[in-house]
Amino acid sequence: MTSSPSGDHDGDDVPGAVVVRGLAGTAAVRPAEYARLPFGRRPGPGGVTVGEDDPRVSREHGALTYRRGWWLLSNSGHTPIEFSPTRLLHADDEPEPLAPGVTTLLVVGSGGRKHPLEVRVNAPDHQRPMPVTGPTLPGRQWPLTDAQRLVLTVLGQQYLRREHRPQPMSRGHVAEITAALDPGGEWDVKKVDRVVAAVRERLSAQGVRGLKRTEVPEPIGNSLNHNLLTELAITTNSLTRADLDVLDHLD
Repeated sequence: MTSSPSGDHDGDDVPGAVVVRGLAGTAAVRPAEYARLPFGRRPGPGGVTVGEDDPRVSREHGALTYRRGWWLLSNSGHTPIEFSPTRLLHADDEPEPLAPGVTTLLVVGSGGRKHPLEVRVNAPDHQRPMPVTGPTLPGRQWPLTDAQRLVLTVLGQQYLRREHRPQPMSRGHVAEITAALDPGGEWDVKKVDRVVAAVRERLSAQGVRGLKRTEVPEPIGNSLNHNLLTELAITTNSLTRADLDVLDHLD
């Protein structure tokens, strides 16, 4: 294991090794059963420091441990670790295996702070990807019915406009606007809720985290719809700014 603020690191190019980069330094660990790389406010020798001036970040907030061919991410801190805007790992969750490639982690701190770590797991030799020479592939898109797209566009206006710290529109406001845009749809709050819940359930069943009450911390508030809209409008291209054109039909 090596750790330093910059430069080359023993293990960077070793198949199966893990490399963790933070603002305060970088560490690399070769694959060996029970090999371990901790990170946190004061993780000790060989670890990666993250959130060193944030009292909500634990001294050892998490670690990567090599078991049976996988690097497993665990959380031992008091706050969650974000994989993406829709995925959270808590201290009482099972360790999460990391696939080869780069994963960006955000250690949640105090006052809305999130401390970044870049984790790269080198692929084994026989799994190393070939260089891409073809055209760039389009971003992932979740299919939506016309009714779902209408409701979610109204619900997620702030996300589509890229507003700072967006929030879902109120359910009553969504029902009112949707009814005005689709007078024959018999829209009310209950119908809006059913449409949104159906999309959350479908995406959750296909692996999107943060869409169930058991996957987000209390108080839940708008967290479920916030995570849904982040997945649809930010993480993927399922909803785009062009969808806002429908709102031009409002009187």
